Amino acid sequence: MNNSFKKYIVFWLSQALSQLGSSMTSFTLILWTYEKNGSAMTVSLMSFFNYIPYIIASLFAGSFVDSHNKKKIMLVSDTIAAFCSVIVFALSMRGELQIWNIYLVNFITGFMNAFQGPASTVVIGKIVPKGKIKQVSGMNSFSGNLVTVISPVLAASLFSFGGLPLIIIVDLASFSCAFVVLVFVLSIPEENKTKKDKFTMFSGSREGFVYLRSNHGIFMIILTMALLNFLSRLTYENILSPMILARSGNNYDILGLVNAAMGVGGIAGGIIVSSGRVKGNSIKMIYVSAMLSFLFGDVMMGLGRTRIVWSLAAVAASLPIAFINAGQMDLLYRNVPEEMQGRIFAARNALQFSTIPAGILMGGCLADYVLEPLMRTDTAPVKMLQHIVGTGAGSGMALMFLCTGLAGAVFSIISYQNKEIRRLKL
Repeated sequence: MNNSFKKYIVFWLSQALSQLGSSMTSFTLILWTYEKNGSAMTVSLMSFFNYIPYIIASLFAGSFVDSHNKKKIMLVSDTIAAFCSVIVFALSMRGELQIWNIYLVNFITGFMNAFQGPASTVVIGKIVPKGKIKQVSGMNSFSGNLVTVISPVLAASLFSFGGLPLIIIVDLASFSCAFVVLVFVLSIPEENKTKKDKFTMFSGSREGFVYLRSNHGIFMIILTMALLNFLSRLTYENILSPMILARSGNNYDILGLVNAAMGVGGIAGGIIVSSGRVKGNSIKMIYVSAMLSFLFGDVMMGLGRTRIVWSLAAVAASLPIAFINAGQMDLLYRNVPEEMQGRIFAARNALQFSTIPAGILMGGCLADYVLEPLMRTDTAPVKMLQHIVGTGAGSGMALMFLCTGLAGAVFSIISYQNKEIRRLKL
């Protein structure tokens, strides 16, 4: 193992530890919010207020990242996010925590993530050999999904013992460990910037978008992924928790099991990709994996009515994600010059994630105000749909999973045939 890859291992472990703490807090806040008013829309708004500032800030974050010290950007971003956790802790201890407080905190952390994300991505490109990018992407998927498995279990146990304040204490402790590693252990090479490289607010976004317009293959991948993000946020990363709770009688154990199964699928995918044995066409890896995720994940989740089927669907949906991420990162690192990576990744974030807020809001609205009320009616088409997805609370959300699964699978197949994408350097 060479020294650069050892650097990445240290960086990866520190970030995974920090992610575990923040994920536990996020999971607990979702349960707290849904328990407070039982609305899918309320949970959707938590994600909405996180993504909106992320997308806006991404318009100018790229040139800032390319022009400034990446380590300092990450440290400042993570510190502000930790300070937000301290605010939630203080309000919770005083019994004054409100849902709008969580929206505000999510808004601030979303803004900081717009800088932290591209900075972290550029750091990976600096310290990891190009030939190991797919392997590294698999390691990221492994750690992220391991957190998905562990965090609900730990959060539920600690929440029952010490409430939300204890969860946040663990979150802050994990942040502190990651902060120390980043400051005292990890060294990141930085280029010397000339005057012409100095930051101007929107110069980077303009350069990033100009580059994308002249590189149609990369641009088309980002646009197709934007639509797939929209479909996934309508359901999986938006109304999954409300649907499982509604269909299981607010059984948190079942919800924890489904979340854990999703993490297990992601871990399996991450292990396969990080093994270094995944070779071949990255374009095929992206779109075939996306098709399988939608077809076997979303469709099965919509048709399922038991914890076993939901868990199998969660595995089927999450396992291919590691392959999608690995394929995309491999193409981007191969086709984007290193000196422009911060700007391109920020522009990518602004475009690729711009559809997420719309998906989040539409998913919440469709669930609460359209499909859930519709599935309680007594018309002939509804009766036919009830034979497919079942009846009662959550059946409208199950229908949404069925629709996004079919639409996502079809669009993935169409995207794979795109000529501009197929011309990319592999």
